[in-house]
Amino acid sequence: MSTAEAALRAVVGAADRVVVKVGSSSITSLAGGLDPARLGVLVDALATRRRGGAHVVLVSSGAIAAGLAPLRMRRRPRDLASQQAAASVGQMILVERYAAEFARHDLQVGQVLLTADDLVRRAHYRNALRTLDRLLGLGVVPIINENDAVATDEIRFGDNDRLAAMVSHLVSADALVLLSDVDALYSSDPRRAGASRISMVAAGEPLPSVHSGRPGGAGLGTGGMASKIDAARIAASQGVTVVLAAAPDAAAALSGQPVGTIFSPTGRRTAARLFWLRHAAEPCGELLLDVGAVNAVVDRRMSLLPAGITAVRGDFAAGEPVDLVGVDGLALARGLVAYDAAELPALLGHSTRELEPEFRREVIHRDDIVLL
Repeated sequence: MSTAEAALRAVVGAADRVVVKVGSSSITSLAGGLDPARLGVLVDALATRRRGGAHVVLVSSGAIAAGLAPLRMRRRPRDLASQQAAASVGQMILVERYAAEFARHDLQVGQVLLTADDLVRRAHYRNALRTLDRLLGLGVVPIINENDAVATDEIRFGDNDRLAAMVSHLVSADALVLLSDVDALYSSDPRRAGASRISMVAAGEPLPSVHSGRPGGAGLGTGGMASKIDAARIAASQGVTVVLAAAPDAAAALSGQPVGTIFSPTGRRTAARLFWLRHAAEPCGELLLDVGAVNAVVDRRMSLLPAGITAVRGDFAAGEPVDLVGVDGLALARGLVAYDAAELPALLGHSTRELEPEFRREVIHRDDIVLL
């Protein structure tokens, strides 16, 4: 193990706040339903870390899988209504089992159900942050899952990988551990000779072609390697050290042992508002920019003024997020617009001194812009 990797592993082992994500296939059995043995091993690892003084947040899939057996469903349903019904029944079972397992260690759990809408809407985002901070302050282990009983596209949303990355920023986590039936990244197909485990992904290191090792799984999850790498990159961009490992290696991963693949942080933590804007906000419209405006916003990090906007698309209100589109048609930034969509057409192409006093302000202030 290199010095750089050892240092990263030490960060995970000493992290004050850790987010752990576990996939459905890691806590369920081939026969269907939750696997008590697997669940117990996972909770033992988390409880050990909690007793060591760390604050632990668990992002757990498995609600739909847990609801299959009680509803006499032989396999994961394909239609949305049946998935939601299974999630409604299974979520109660899932949290009940977690509560019982953590109770063995005298630890209290709290359920937090989220949908993508809770991350897209700024007010909901702040509420989630306050709730999680308070739960951790009270010594509770938050158990987070997407609210699949009412979600639509969220049910197919990366098996909670991306949600875990966003939660790691929400709670100012030092480390994110992604647990599943994937044990690591490999240089080539691990079933073939010559494949080697990628133990560390350094900052800025490209991953043009990676493979995952799969020691076996129940086939009840929905996430894939792409969603895990995406989640790792989101979290790493915010200064979070990320470990991808197999669920049976949870204790080893949490203690900083050389298992799985560790991702080095690639950036610094940004303000919650800007992180939300980049990764969670759903743009309500688009502003098309000329070359001069692109240079001002991207290269000189200046505010966006009416003179540099060539067209407005969408129906949005002041304060909502919009994408800034360059001359090549690609979104290059996102920002919180200061005008309603209906107000902007009359301002386009004019310098601020040509406008009435009430319109002599930025369309988007530089502090409300993130580059994509």
